[in-house]
Amino acid sequence: MARRIETRDGRAAIGAVADAVGREARPARTDLATAVRYLLQLLEERAPGGSVEVRVPPFGAVQVIEGPRHTRGTPPNVVELDPLTWIAVATGERVWRDEAVAGRISVSGTRADISALLPVLY
Repeated sequence: MARRIETRDGRAAIGAVADAVGREARPARTDLATAVRYLLQLLEERAPGGSVEVRVPPFGAVQVIEGPRHTRGTPPNVVELDPLTWIAVATGERVWRDEAVAGRISVSGTRADISALLPVLY
């Protein structure tokens, strides 16, 4: 089981990433990784299950939403996005639909639209 990220650590990492992005600088890798994993953790808490896999390479992936559980091979319902896009939609900075239309979110499968679960952090 992955180590649980404490709220203060997760929020601090999100703040550090937002600060770097605001200055048009590259966020520290450790801040980016912690922010991504913390927000995935919140998503997993909000929608436990195993029917949709949300991937944010290279930092993490979780299975969420009740339904048929996937255990081997490529899951039928997958969401994949880059770390900065994930942080933006998970915090409400950007809107899922806009990011999907822009091609920054890849979805496959009938259950892969997780927009109703976002943002996970207000």
